[in-house]
Formats: sequence, C-alpha cells, structure tokens
Amino acid sequence: MNLGLVFESGDYVLISVFLLLVLMSIVTWTVIVVRAVKLSKAKKGNAAVKPMIWNAKSLDEAVAQAKTVESPMSAVTLDAVRARESYKLHKDSQIAAAVPLNEYLVRQIRNSMSQNLRPFDGGLTALASIGATAPFIGLFGTVWGIYHALINISQSGQMSIAAVAGPIGEALVATAAGLFVAIPAVLAYNFLVRGNKTLAQDMDAFAHDFHVQLLNHKD
Repeated sequence: MNLGLVFESGDYVLISVFLLLVLMSIVTWTVIVVRAVKLSKAKKGNAAVKPMIWNAKSLDEAVAQAKTVESPMSAVTLDAVRARESYKLHKDSQIAAAVPLNEYLVRQIRNSMSQNLRPFDGGLTALASIGATAPFIGLFGTVWGIYHALINISQSGQMSIAAVAGPIGEALVATAAGLFVAIPAVLAYNFLVRGNKTLAQDMDAFAHDFHVQLLNHKD
C-alpha cells in the first residue's frame, strides 16, 4: 500500500480528507499526552500533600504544608482557610451575619473545587468529537475516492481487475485512517473521564473532612 499514490492520483477532496485526519490525529495525541501528564501530576500531588495536611499539628502548619506542594488539594485547602479567615474578619457585616459559617464554607469550598477541577476537562470535547466523526470522514474519503477512481477508469476505458483494484484499494485506506484516528480518541476519552471522576471523588471526600475540621477548629 503506497499512500503516496493517494496524493499523486487523488483529487483535492480526497487529499483534504487525509490532511484533516492527520490534523485530528495530531490533536488527539497532543490532548492525550498533555491531559494524561496533568492528571498524573495532580494525583501524585494530592497523594503527597494529603498526609502532610492531616498530620499537621495546627491550621497554620497545614497551610504551610499545602503551600509546599502544587496540587488541586493544596489549592482547595488554601482557599478554604482564606474563606474562613475572611468570614471571621467580616463576621459583623450584614452579608456575613446573614449566612452561617457552615453554609459559607460549603459554598466557598464548592466554588474552589469547581475552579480547580475545571481545567482537567479541557480537550475532552475535542476527543469526543474526533472519536465520533473521524470514521465517517474516513468513509466519506473512501466513497469519494472510489467514485473518482471509477470515473477515471471509465474515461480511460480500462475495465480490468488490475486497473480497478489499485485506485479503489488506495481509496479504501481512508476508512482505515479514520478508524486509526477514532479508536485512540475514544479510548483516551474514556480513560480521562474515568481519571477525572476518581480525582473529583477524592477531592470531594477530602473537602468534606477538611470542612468539618475548619468548623471545629478553635481560634
């Protein structure tokens, strides 16, 4: 199979299909590498900082430990402590007095988790779109390539198997290319969604426990 023949004998539509699939493949693997590294780094950071926070002897020490490790769990910890300090500082204001500390911390922690977990969803839409459309783009390239090959054969008057098999065989490569692009995108999407879900579950459990600690902490 010679892909060079596709670009030599194919028209601009078939060539555009292959170039689009190549672009989709580049986007897919870029998202896979970047997001997998980011997710792995976040989970390792959380695993490192979590015992450091729980083993801290005071809230100030927990904050100091959280600042030493870059992770979503560290960010939520710092945001939660800042929210508590802000509430205590403005507890005599009308806004703070109207909302109990418990509800105020729940809202602030939830917002912090949302902000820190949102970046991990980046690229998932692209993977889902590529996984859903790449096979059909490849199929379109195959159909167009076969049509174009048959037109050329009819014009040349060569109707032998040898004359038909070559151009049609090269056109069928578009379907295989579409699957080659789609399969990694679908697998990566499922892997990253699962990874983000477990990360969110770990964050939610930690945030719940840390919220209780903040409520019970005595100044």
